Amino acid sequence: MVAFAALLMPATALAGSRTPLPQPRPAAALAPDGKGSTQMEEDRPATPEIAPEPSSCRLALTDSVAIAPSIPAIAGPGECGGDDLVRLEAVVLPDGGRAAVKPAATLRCKMASAIADWIRSDMAPLAEGLGSRVSELDNLDSFECRGRNRVAGAKLSEHGRANALDVGALKLANGRTIDLADRAVERDLREKVLGSVCARFTTVLGPGSDGYHENHIHLDLIQRRNGYRICHWEIYDPVPAVAPLLPTERPAEAPQREMAEEKGKAFEAVPERRAVSRAAPRAGSVAAISAEMVPQPQKRPTAADAAGKVAKWPTPSTSKPPTRRSAADSVKRKRRLRSNLPPFLRPLFD
Repeated sequence: MVAFAALLMPATALAGSRTPLPQPRPAAALAPDGKGSTQMEEDRPATPEIAPEPSSCRLALTDSVAIAPSIPAIAGPGECGGDDLVRLEAVVLPDGGRAAVKPAATLRCKMASAIADWIRSDMAPLAEGLGSRVSELDNLDSFECRGRNRVAGAKLSEHGRANALDVGALKLANGRTIDLADRAVERDLREKVLGSVCARFTTVLGPGSDGYHENHIHLDLIQRRNGYRICHWEIYDPVPAVAPLLPTERPAEAPQREMAEEKGKAFEAVPERRAVSRAAPRAGSVAAISAEMVPQPQKRPTAADAAGKVAKWPTPSTSKPPTRRSAADSVKRKRRLRSNLPPFLRPLFD
């Protein structure tokens, strides 16, 4: 056994010396940061991100229509945001001029295109009729992630989807500002703007709608069932001028106060005039006729009268029978009384 083991030892040692070992990794292949990335991976070019193809709206919204560069899509928070967004900076008018949108509005492409068409097709001719052109659109709010009317817990507003714009006023090149919610602006002018926006947008809210849009006009393109649209903007009449609190100036032809006071003193100084003014109404006047027509109540006799001390209440046996008047006398009396009445009381005696 010992001899057999001695014979096997050289063969085992020989076999162990012939086993191949892996070659050590070259130092040049290690990355300098020590993270194990190879030089080949560093030299490999990065795969470029494929940009999405522009939408048909983006292709139609050229620089000849509006200055509206594309911006990246907005995702969140929650349901807020959207894709195919633009930053509407100005609307190019048909004559080549520009109506700036201040501040620039973040909108979906379709909403921005609708605003541009509204300015170009409706507001530009309206401004030309006023002898000027549109120079600026007052933007009060565009994209904002919030609930409707900024009420906590309310349904998401179209502003949160970049699908709405709040318009405050239109400014013209001649310096005039048309505040769309101002009652001082001509009524027919506001009615023309109302007709144009209600024909182009699915939601129009203004003064008189819900109390949240009294100083601006809300426009959006929300899609509802069966194409339902909302157009609620009350065109109020101009506020009437308030009467001055101070009394009007005394007319030049009015007598002076000293003369009027002296005239009153002179009138009171004459006894005859004072007596006439306090006397009974003249015959034929309205007061006299009214007193004559209204029957005066008679005094009910007291116990002393019943005892015979004062005979004020005639008995039927001693009373004088009433005098009968003819029909002609009654007609004459009625005509005489009617002729003395003012015109508005005469129909009572017809």
